[in-house]
Amino acid sequence: MVAACGALLTLGFVSLGVWQVERLYWKLDLIERVDARIHAAPAAAPGTEGQAPFDETRDEYRHVTLRGAFRHGQETLVQAVTEQGPGFWVVTPLSLASGGTVLVNRGFVPGDRRSPDSRTEGQLDGTVDVTGLVRLSEPGGGFLRNNDPAAERWFSRDVAAIAAARALPDAQPYFVDADATPNPGGLPVGGLTVVAFRNSHLVYALTWFGLAAIVAGATAYVLQDDARRRRSATGRQTASTPLPSSNGSHP
Repeated sequence: MVAACGALLTLGFVSLGVWQVERLYWKLDLIERVDARIHAAPAAAPGTEGQAPFDETRDEYRHVTLRGAFRHGQETLVQAVTEQGPGFWVVTPLSLASGGTVLVNRGFVPGDRRSPDSRTEGQLDGTVDVTGLVRLSEPGGGFLRNNDPAAERWFSRDVAAIAAARALPDAQPYFVDADATPNPGGLPVGGLTVVAFRNSHLVYALTWFGLAAIVAGATAYVLQDDARRRRSATGRQTASTPLPSSNGSHP
């Protein structure tokens, strides 16, 4: 029973370790692919200018360029915490020259500059070129709070919800984080995209393999100790067995 349980546990832990190794190589490949996208020359965004429709596996963090006109009257302020402190992301629809709309996260503004009237220089008019990274929608909310479109309280960049609230039926299903190209007046501040992938798979793999080794060692010790006890008990039983008496006469 001990041997069977030990073998099953060891096999289970080894399997989990192997799975984490596979996840490690998958994560390293993902990091390499994303790094290549970020540093590639900017190209037309997915679903625009004859490009293939958006595919999140292929297009996340793609380096893209857009041309169009901002619709500043429909911007959305999304609560943010950045290296510059708390404030808001300014998410503005960009009507593309080629047709359609893409939500652009133009960058960060502190809380005391949330009003467009306090940063009029940065409200660019006419046709503009935007370069940035494709980002996935953030549905639901953030900071343990749900988005409340009716009250204009946004805690995540939920593309579908923002497009619905701003009546943008032709919006692409992603948003673009603008790069660090300065805006007149210094706001919004772009280029604050944090690209970081948690990669603890090696630690997890070593943990599972370590547990497998511990269980295997403990099982072997228990089995050896049990065998030793059995041999000791057999030896004592043999030693305590009386010799048969002799019925013959002695000279």
